Amino acid sequence: MQLEEAKRLSLQLMETTWAVYFTTIGEKGFPQTRAMDNLRSKERFPKLANLFEPHKDDFRILLSTNTSSAKIEDIQKNPAVSAYYCIPREFRGVMFSGTVEVVQAPQLKKAIWHDYWTRYYPKGVLDPDYTVLNLYPKYAKGWNGQTTFNFTLKGKK
Repeated sequence: MQLEEAKRLSLQLMETTWAVYFTTIGEKGFPQTRAMDNLRSKERFPKLANLFEPHKDDFRILLSTNTSSAKIEDIQKNPAVSAYYCIPREFRGVMFSGTVEVVQAPQLKKAIWHDYWTRYYPKGVLDPDYTVLNLYPKYAKGWNGQTTFNFTLKGKK
């Protein structure tokens, strides 16, 4: 599989899958994976499409989470993570890995905010339990249904 084709498939997966499977390393040293909202999904989060448009080459990943969650504790101890996007019935997927950062920037938090998130963050966009995770992946590895592919990225901008 050619590099450009692998990158196109990776972007397609990022823009169409509903969930992203996000993995941290837990306190006992074992991977901890959970399904999270895929904010790059154009169907589920159409208002965010413009936010990700400039990030087609660096594959930036943004996630929202509770500041009080175990994943934040994991990241504080070891910021190495992976994010996996897949369409299981088609046997296609891509895993991105890199070093994630916890972001509290009010402008970014407001940019990705959705009003129905008050069920997770009752105090709204200013809720101290509302945190954004930012990942500029360093490595991608995937499967297109027939063969594996991988490519390296610059990582954090």
